[in-house]
Amino acid sequence: MTTNTAYSATAPERAEIDALQEPAVVEFGANWCGYCQGAQPLIAAAFARHPEVRHIRVEDGKGRKLGRSFGVKLWPTLIFLKEGKEVARLVRPANAEAIAEALGRIDRNA
Repeated sequence: MTTNTAYSATAPERAEIDALQEPAVVEFGANWCGYCQGAQPLIAAAFARHPEVRHIRVEDGKGRKLGRSFGVKLWPTLIFLKEGKEVARLVRPANAEAIAEALGRIDRNA
């Protein structure tokens, strides 16, 4: 698994996300967002226990189609996917345990 250090300005198409077969988390945010920066240690701690889960970090904002297709309104928003289907969502997560629990729902090795 590769964890990006910044939100990618280039977002995959929604069809690519829907076609994912491996467990994945799409994280929406912005590099300048204070809430996003504050959540990074929690997200990193939770992902450390689930290294096989794909982590896709996407820059979101006005006119960004992928975030709109998921109904993202606040950052960071984490969408937990199993076989391309949303099974959990966390908005502005406040603790690593909530993230880890959601990861456990999609991680086939948990």
